[in-house]
Amino acid sequence: MLWQISVAIIAVAFAVLVVFLIKTLKTAQESLDNVSKTLKEVQGTIDELGYEVKQTVRHANEITVDVEHKMKQIDPVMVSVRNLGEVLAEVTGAAKQVSSSVMSKFQHKKESGNVVRSSRVAEKQASEVKALPAAGGTSAGIVTPSLAHHENSTSKKWLNYVDIAADTWNKIRR
Repeated sequence: MLWQISVAIIAVAFAVLVVFLIKTLKTAQESLDNVSKTLKEVQGTIDELGYEVKQTVRHANEITVDVEHKMKQIDPVMVSVRNLGEVLAEVTGAAKQVSSSVMSKFQHKKESGNVVRSSRVAEKQASEVKALPAAGGTSAGIVTPSLAHHENSTSKKWLNYVDIAADTWNKIRR
């Protein structure tokens, strides 16, 4: 009889174990089903994002090609601007020389009263300015004002304008 009770207890314990094992397996199956659903959703999201990323990369490539094309179109403009800057630097240098020669002419005129001598010095300096070479070694083609037609002018009005221009130039230079 002890054997029969032992076998009955073992059978009941095994039945209880099987019941709990079934509940655990059902819970595990539900968890695996949820994981499977989540993985399918993630896969779908990754596929959508992959398509969007490809579209973004294509669009970025198109923009890059467009920007490169526009940069190539702007290059000649930039070269022209650089050349213009060089020419303006040369013109500024020539203008400084002319203004200093004009100023020295009028200072000499005021000091010595010798109009002819100071105008010849100014003309000489102006002719030196005209002979300035450009960056390539050729004449820059800079047109400088000729002082020859002002030699005989005794107008005080003209001298006032020159004084105003010289003062303005000195203020700009500082």
